Amino acid sequence: MINSKIKVGVIGCGVISKTYFTVLQTFEILEVAACADLLLERAQARAAEFNIPKACTVEELLADPHIQIVLNLTIPAAHAAVALAALVAGKSVYNEKPLTITREEGRRILELAQARNLLVGCAPDTFLGGGLQTCRKVLDDGLIGEPIGAFAAMISHGHEGWHPAPDFYYQPGGGPMFDMGPYYLTALAVLIGPVRRVTGMARITFPERMITSQPLSGAKIQVRVPTHVTGLLEFANGAIGNITTTFDVWAGELPRIEIYGTEGTLSVPDPNGFRGPIRVWRPDTKEWRDIPLSHGHIENSRGIGVADMAYALRSGRPHRANGDLAYHVLDIMHAIHDAAREGRQVDLQSTVTRPAPLPSDLPENILDD
Repeated sequence: MINSKIKVGVIGCGVISKTYFTVLQTFEILEVAACADLLLERAQARAAEFNIPKACTVEELLADPHIQIVLNLTIPAAHAAVALAALVAGKSVYNEKPLTITREEGRRILELAQARNLLVGCAPDTFLGGGLQTCRKVLDDGLIGEPIGAFAAMISHGHEGWHPAPDFYYQPGGGPMFDMGPYYLTALAVLIGPVRRVTGMARITFPERMITSQPLSGAKIQVRVPTHVTGLLEFANGAIGNITTTFDVWAGELPRIEIYGTEGTLSVPDPNGFRGPIRVWRPDTKEWRDIPLSHGHIENSRGIGVADMAYALRSGRPHRANGDLAYHVLDIMHAIHDAAREGRQVDLQSTVTRPAPLPSDLPENILDD
């Protein structure tokens, strides 16, 4: 039984915030107590839309003694500064992905949180949805044997045709690896385990992009990050995987993720979503078989990681979408870029323990027994 709600303050009221506001209000443990944005009128609009008690400046939100978790939905370049300010203010923080732009910023956040006995969480939390939790159960139950390899592909032509302000996707902290790679690499780390070594290649195919979406149609973007990136991953358990993320390809038919085991193959659903389909091929059946979902939260549940962190604040148990996992993913992404730039293999300096799976028999929007 929940005795009291954990109060959340949201910083950053842009496009993605609408989904978070919607989902956060479905968890009994959470209360969205305030929201803030550099543009106060944007925070006021979200507060009115979602019946949030207070719209305020960032400074006012951080000074509020009742807020325990800051949900940081700012652009990647601001992730570190806002997270550090929240920790200094004595609040746990949950960042949108990626954790930060640089490894140094990421380490600073984790070290400060540890020193102050606070928690750090980070998107993506899609691995807590029914799709990827079912995949985790398939692997933990040994249905495809020991994982020996994996393949992941995120194929697209970028964001300038639909996003209202796409420039930051092509600046440091953006690009296909830092924008979409966290979904795929987080899923692989949760399903298979940490990565110990990588190599990679990368390129910029279109150095200049034209925005065709409104309201900036016709404006040009100077691309400052690789937009076609391929990495080769050696996992700590010996499995070998490869990942391609691109904003340069018009169309493709590759699977999102496949995991290859000694006794079969697992077809993993889109890690940017929460549902299936999930399929397994085994040599005894010699055909693909659909696997029914074993877990709930199959609708858009962005924010479930915040709720899980709230339970961790209350009970002291580890939270799943945690800072160590996000930092390991950040380290992998940088290592792939480093390997591509320097033409070498890169040993990872970070590692992570796979977060515990969610119990399969919990009531909807309750994450603890």
